[in-house]
Amino acid sequence: MGSLLKKKRRVDVCVVGGGLAGTFAAIAAARHGARVVLMQDRPVLGGNASSEIRMWVSGAGSRVRNLQETGIMEEVLLENMYRNPTRNFSVWDSILYEKVKAEKNIELLLNCACCFAEANKGHIKNVTGFQLTTYTWQTVEADIFVDCSGDSILAELVDAEYVVGREAKETYGEEWGLEKEDKKTMGMSLMIQAHETDHKCEFIAPEWAYVFKTDEDMKCKPHDCLERIETNFYWIELGGEADSIHDTEEVRDELIKIAYGVWDHIKNQGDHGADNWELDFIGFLPGKRESRRYVGDYVLTQQDVEAGRQFPDEVAYGGWQIDNHLPGGFAMSGASEGHLQKKRLTEPYGIPFRSLYSKNIDNLMFAGRNISASHIAFATVRVMATCGVMGQAVGTAAALLIKYGMTPRQLCQGKITELQDLLMEDDCFLPGLRRKISPLCNSQTLSAEWGDASVLLNGMERKIWGNDNGYWGMCNRAITYTFEEKKHISEFRLIVDSDLDREYTDGNPAVLNISTTLFRRLDYNRTSFGFPKCMLKEFRIEVLKENGEWETIYEIIDNHQRMIRRPLDVDTMAIRMIPINTYFSKELGVSTYGSAQAHIFAFEVR
Repeated sequence: MGSLLKKKRRVDVCVVGGGLAGTFAAIAAARHGARVVLMQDRPVLGGNASSEIRMWVSGAGSRVRNLQETGIMEEVLLENMYRNPTRNFSVWDSILYEKVKAEKNIELLLNCACCFAEANKGHIKNVTGFQLTTYTWQTVEADIFVDCSGDSILAELVDAEYVVGREAKETYGEEWGLEKEDKKTMGMSLMIQAHETDHKCEFIAPEWAYVFKTDEDMKCKPHDCLERIETNFYWIELGGEADSIHDTEEVRDELIKIAYGVWDHIKNQGDHGADNWELDFIGFLPGKRESRRYVGDYVLTQQDVEAGRQFPDEVAYGGWQIDNHLPGGFAMSGASEGHLQKKRLTEPYGIPFRSLYSKNIDNLMFAGRNISASHIAFATVRVMATCGVMGQAVGTAAALLIKYGMTPRQLCQGKITELQDLLMEDDCFLPGLRRKISPLCNSQTLSAEWGDASVLLNGMERKIWGNDNGYWGMCNRAITYTFEEKKHISEFRLIVDSDLDREYTDGNPAVLNISTTLFRRLDYNRTSFGFPKCMLKEFRIEVLKENGEWETIYEIIDNHQRMIRRPLDVDTMAIRMIPINTYFSKELGVSTYGSAQAHIFAFEVR
């Protein structure tokens, strides 16, 4: 390593890779008490969702109603809706950055590429990365390592089992398996961002860009992005027939020539209604879909995802369609989507913990586009919101591993229920499971000044499968827990409706379910995309004093989150929550989100 500066640190958990999976893994582990280093080789967090690549976040909720991912994923999306109404990528970057920096248990190493690892007898001792901005070798010793690098960098460094490519039909009996396996993958893409102006904008393509005079020259790829702003130029894609890691630089060069040629086609080759459109961004860092996939104790298959299978060790879920980009990418005809292999799913499928830890390295877990799945199953689990919930699952698991001194396999065999319970407490949805209710909260202790609030105790915290599962409460009408004797209250937990399907949110309906936008039309260029009208904006928590009066111990007037959980330290015979404002009133001068009632999924105390 020469004479460059060297630094060493010792922590509980080392997360390699700062996409959504790695970012959420680090946050989850830190919030549950583990000391964490997050090593990211880029200057920003978010991976394919960052300003460097600019792909919006998709997941199960983008395809199947009522399946929007919650937990840290919804926390971040709501913060973005609240703070970033025009969906600017730089603001989005800052939100991910501040979420990590706000955790005192996380040390963030940006611009630090993992280069070496030391392992012995199937156990990782440390990893070393080179931080380009400080010219420093950063060595991290840890008990648990989580690889969220996408490319599974630790697989090669520690000899963890992994696979690359597409399986033969006989391997897992999958309908879409090949007659003979190969090493081909889905390709990588470059994104384009543009906006509409009120005047004509010229574009002169670089001489080295490809020229596509006709749609046929461009392989008949769909390019109505300026009208259909919920799509993009995902098909500027190559690399599936190359080595999707080692050939990335050469593939990137070809993609740049294609991307500038495509924009030239939109602007100058035929009438695409683009005269007033101006180019803002063409990526120079390809967004990668697939490379190495780890082998865990279980390999998720096409049959699992199509059947909506649930697992006893389920810790995350997916629901995005099987969306298999064929290796030819841009070279293939886009007519009738001939470059894609798709199958829509109608139910969520579980992701087992056994698919998130290594088969042969005893302290290695992973999350994101590198989990233990077949190529076909991978075609649905790879999207970023699904990667995010997997990241939260392994981060929470990592903290438990530190607590109990276990390996991931031991945790799976002996403590999986505790992991599932923690995830549901943190507002993660696990299909087929219900969250356990606090012993202090039951039908005998619960009462409401208006309506029946018993649904708050059913352990389901979203509209799902035809059931609302929520209590519709009137403002200024309390929900109360009353006890026969004085109880010590250490925490309250509240889950309110954040409009997971974005049904009651103002803005262009085509983009309400995405975190950021690539194409900005004049009709919404300077307007807000709105915020969920049903969100509870103002409420307070009160306890009953010995003199019979109620005392406010917590109040918030500008809530913009779905889950509000705060520590308390109080002894009382009764505690209540009073929703105050959810609606807009010019007469009262109340600035609120729009709904006339508070829709609440859970209110509990511990």
